[in-house]
Amino acid sequence: MTFVDAIPHDFARLHLISSDGLVDGAERLVVGPATDALVVHNVSVRLQRPCTVRVEDPEAVARAVDALYERARRVGQGRDAADGTIGRPEQGGDLDRLLVDADRDLLNTQGKGRVIKLVDGLLFEAAGRGASDLHIQPLADRTLVRYRIDGVLHDVRELGAELAIAVVSRIKVMGRMDIAERRMPQDGRATVNIGRRPIDLRISTLPTSYGERAVLRLLDTSQQLCAFERLGMPERIAGPFLDRAGRSSGIILVTGPTGSGKTTTLYSTLRQIGSSQVNIMTIEDPIEYELSTVGLAISQAQVNARKGVTFATGLRHILRQDPDIVMVGEIRDEETARTAIQSSLTGHLVLSSLHTNDAASAVSRLLDLGVEPFLVSASLSAVLAQRLVRVIHRECAGAGCDLCMGTGLRGRTGVFELLIINDALRALINDRADAATIRASATASGMATLVDEGRRLVDSGGTTDAEVRRVLLGVL
Repeated sequence: MTFVDAIPHDFARLHLISSDGLVDGAERLVVGPATDALVVHNVSVRLQRPCTVRVEDPEAVARAVDALYERARRVGQGRDAADGTIGRPEQGGDLDRLLVDADRDLLNTQGKGRVIKLVDGLLFEAAGRGASDLHIQPLADRTLVRYRIDGVLHDVRELGAELAIAVVSRIKVMGRMDIAERRMPQDGRATVNIGRRPIDLRISTLPTSYGERAVLRLLDTSQQLCAFERLGMPERIAGPFLDRAGRSSGIILVTGPTGSGKTTTLYSTLRQIGSSQVNIMTIEDPIEYELSTVGLAISQAQVNARKGVTFATGLRHILRQDPDIVMVGEIRDEETARTAIQSSLTGHLVLSSLHTNDAASAVSRLLDLGVEPFLVSASLSAVLAQRLVRVIHRECAGAGCDLCMGTGLRGRTGVFELLIINDALRALINDRADAATIRASATASGMATLVDEGRRLVDSGGTTDAEVRRVLLGVL
């Protein structure tokens, strides 16, 4: 019995397992890195012969699977060929029919049209390179395809005008958006799979002078939540930070610009301090990671402006649920700030984020929102400012290679600045001292600034001076 006679096409594609023929009575199997050993065993039992295994890249295995069954179809073999489920010709020639919603497994290319294959390929490559965003950006004479990897955009391809329109239309179909509407911005969501690995997509389109631009945010839901010790926080900062996070009340803020890793730090902190003895609740916009998947009994709620659920109203409802620890995704306005501060003053530990350049500026931001100084000084426990900097790619010793897009840098680590609120700082806050005065007092008490920590990382050989300057440009 041949491999294609014994193993259904869908099973082979789902589990990323193919055959490279028989050698000395053993089936030579080609599998993906994540293919379960039990699957190999079951195939061996089904074939009634021993099997050898060779691990290949997932995309290569998927192509091998489709090619194997396509060859079988052509010679009249294989169970899929018997019922005509593979190698089906495309139906219809117009664009709308080409873009019909298809199988969302990116590894399955069987029976898909040219545009769908292209979009799937772009998403697969983006996910494989660890990109957080995929950009389709029309210009006067071409359309750029760009990936944001480790916080930096890279041009990877160019598309012609007609193909770019088709690609954006396909993306809009995936996000269940109106493909006929090209004059208004739209938002959508979708989920695609790489084998059994789901990836959530948040899609945004925007009309520009040269056509519609599309940006897709990739959220790999199969990735494990980062453990606290993997944040890259040095012990001299982690110790005092976790001490404040381990207290029963007070407000702890994590600050930084968009994309600086604030949410990851908040999630990892909850994972570190969470236990079965405390009730942890969150209000987020949106929920970026299901914390229950790491064994934490945490209830997560999401902002829904259409139904009147804002950070402030959601927090008020959460306080009726007997919480010990509350995470508020972001403090954006006076109402949320006041509610969070009042919560911390009434026996709750509150964690939240702010968009400020450094830790000292978070105090000024709360005052600017209209919160009285005595409330800020009484409730604020600590402020952690952070950035993400790319680290030297050890595999190429920083020389640059295909894996790091020729940059010599791959992956990121955190750079942190921790402001612990002490009596001296409380007095300054009550006097409405500005950020510079608060910063000077904190550094005199031993606070290492973002710049100090960045230079320390350069001196240890972890990154380059140019990278630190790029990331910390706003605070140098």
